[in-house]
Amino acid sequence: MTEALEDLPGGIKGAIEAILMVAERPVTEVQLALVLERPEDLVQRVLVELQREYDGYTGSGSPLTDPIDPMAARGFELRRIAGGWRIFSRKHFSAVVADFVLDGRSSRLSQAALETLAVIAYRQPVSRARVSAIRGVAVDSVVRTLVQRGLVVEQETDPATGATLYGTTSLFLERLGLGSVDELPRIAPHLPGIESLGEYDDTTF
Repeated sequence: MTEALEDLPGGIKGAIEAILMVAERPVTEVQLALVLERPEDLVQRVLVELQREYDGYTGSGSPLTDPIDPMAARGFELRRIAGGWRIFSRKHFSAVVADFVLDGRSSRLSQAALETLAVIAYRQPVSRARVSAIRGVAVDSVVRTLVQRGLVVEQETDPATGATLYGTTSLFLERLGLGSVDELPRIAPHLPGIESLGEYDDTTF
């Protein structure tokens, strides 16, 4: 590093912000510490400070006791997802951001793709045949679309049948703002009868 971080505008906090602003994937504390040549615990403290600052906390203590000024919150937030940190626009600005980014174009997934993605997310690793059995329709083209979108990936091969098994990707977690698939919400209350998915564990699929 040709110049001391402390001599740059914003110091280490500004350096971390600059990296996060251009990162296309979540950045880990280890990566930041290596690039900035600073201790990992220092980087972690600065990340938490930035997160609180963006959220509008006005004190320096616990988020449970510090006052928060909603008008001081930024239009973006710093989230820890998929094992790293990334800056996102705030959810309540999603409509205006979508209007700007899409500019009349639609990049939404079809209902069939959403349903297929949900089955893969909750049943992974899972074969296309098994997904088809659960949904009651062929899903080959839909799975190809999900793979092309980077939301689904081939994970392994079923040793019993030789079928390719699919699972979700880190991009899927990013889009949902999750740290892992363990954070997926329970869907039984929303899809009655979902417990019956266990009936589709027959390896002949």
